Amino acid sequence: MLQIQRVSLWMGIALILITGLIHVVVAKHSFGEAAYLGWLFYANGAGSLIAAYGIYQKHRWGWSLGLLITKLSFICYVISRTIGLPYVPAQPHAWLYPLGVASLIAEGLFMAVFYFTRKNHSMIVSSGNCSMDAKLSENKLN
Repeated sequence: MLQIQRVSLWMGIALILITGLIHVVVAKHSFGEAAYLGWLFYANGAGSLIAAYGIYQKHRWGWSLGLLITKLSFICYVISRTIGLPYVPAQPHAWLYPLGVASLIAEGLFMAVFYFTRKNHSMIVSSGNCSMDAKLSENKLN
């Protein structure tokens, strides 16, 4: 079970960092469409770094922040391709933009890892002075 915890932890870190990196790379080009969009992409990158740090430190807020970033990114991608964002018309022709698809895949996989770890209670998350792993082990002994 410990191996699954490690894999989940490192997959979560890698996937949220990939999401942030893609948004930082695309941010430069987004300023041309609407300045706020470029800043949001940079904020996505910064938030992803913070979430990765939180996940690495085994804090629940790291996973929660990562989930928030990936869900909002996914939703905004769909909205930008269908009805458009403020000051940016819909871009239905851009559904298969390679970095956009890569970002959707990373975001979707992050959400899957997040829900997998919650469903199986296999994620190590610190809770005060002890970890979720220690609590689960203690319950199995009793």
